[in-house]
Amino acid sequence: MNARITLATAGRILRQLKSDHRTIALLIVVPCVLVGLLAWIYNDSPVPVFDRVGAALLGVFPAVVMFVVTSVATLRERTSGTLERLLTTPLGKGDFMFGYALAFGVMAIIQAVVATTFAVFVCGLDIAGPSWLLVVVALLDALLGTALGLLASGFARTEFQAVQFMPAFILPQFLLCGLLAPRSELPGGLKELSDVLPLSYAVDAMQEITRNADPLPLVWPELVIVSGFIVGSLVLGSLTLRRRTP
Repeated sequence: MNARITLATAGRILRQLKSDHRTIALLIVVPCVLVGLLAWIYNDSPVPVFDRVGAALLGVFPAVVMFVVTSVATLRERTSGTLERLLTTPLGKGDFMFGYALAFGVMAIIQAVVATTFAVFVCGLDIAGPSWLLVVVALLDALLGTALGLLASGFARTEFQAVQFMPAFILPQFLLCGLLAPRSELPGGLKELSDVLPLSYAVDAMQEITRNADPLPLVWPELVIVSGFIVGSLVLGSLTLRRRTP
């Protein structure tokens, strides 16, 4: 990998995104709309359901959106022949993958700040911990979705197949991450499976921020694990990335 080439790749992707207003809207507006709908659904509930699950879903929604956008965008580069032409230059596969991650990481920062601000100040999400830590976890969740999307794109032949990978990569994590039932109460086998899924640790971190006024000592191990999954997915994605789709 070459840092200069990686940064140049990230700059190219950001310039493309700048002119793609629909993708920008999808990345920034959709998570806010989903959080807003959830708050509206539980607006009149006598039990503070939104406060209990809103923070966790604030991490899940960006991961899903980032997965779809990055997997489709990366596959489009490959099917159009752009990636094959780029790889004839000094650009390496690692430069390409981490350049994409940096570019969408910038968008993830904006997405995390906007979505968290909307949830706390507009939807009235009440959390015991600091809001800035909520932003950090939401950012890592978005980067996780980006990394998994880049990894999934290597196994897809068409954009439609890239979208179809979302149930395989994201839905099992959504079901087992602790949102629908506490992970400690999952049947034998499922609990162990949830322990190796990165979204489980992201949701655990969000729930700690919801419950504790000083959650950092409990949250930082979860953040390290999620960060490890992000780096691992990017490295594995660079190893499995193909120059073109046959």
